[in-house]
Amino acid sequence: MSQRELGQEPAPVSIISFLYYCSLWIYTMNRCSLSGRSAWVFMQALAALALAGSPPASAQTAAPQRIPPMAANAQRGVLAVTAPPEVLLDGQPARLAPGARIRDRNNLLVVSGALLGQQLVVRYTRDPLGLLREIWVLTPAEAAVGMPPPPVITSH
Repeated sequence: MSQRELGQEPAPVSIISFLYYCSLWIYTMNRCSLSGRSAWVFMQALAALALAGSPPASAQTAAPQRIPPMAANAQRGVLAVTAPPEVLLDGQPARLAPGARIRDRNNLLVVSGALLGQQLVVRYTRDPLGLLREIWVLTPAEAAVGMPPPPVITSH
C-alpha cells in the first residue's frame, strides 16, 4: 500500500533537491554517499586540515634558494649575447661551450638566443678550455648583494 492509500501525505520533495542528491553526474560513486551528519563532519575535518596545512604568512616571504645552487667558484660579470655562441662578458668577447647551461632568474634553463641584445648581471663558470660552461642570471636581489669574499688560502 502506498502512503496515499493509508491516508498519509508524502513529504514534499522539490525537484531540485531530488536532482541534487540523486544525480549520477554529481555523485558518480553513489554507493559511497554521505549522510547529512557525516558530510558535515567530513567538511569540518577537511577545513581543519586545509587551515593547519598552510604555513604562516611570515614563512612565505623568504627568498627561495636556487636548486641546484650556484657553484662556489662562480665568477661575476655582465653578459651580453651578440650572436650565439658568441657573447660579450664584461665587454670582452667570449664564447659559450657546447652544451652550456644558462639559468634565468626563475632558475629555468633558457637558450642563448632568448637573451639576444640584453645586458644581464650573471655568475658563470668556465670549462678547462676557457669557454663559458654554466651561467646563472641574477635576480635584482642577488645582483644587489656583492660577491662573497674569496676564500683565504694559507700556505704552511
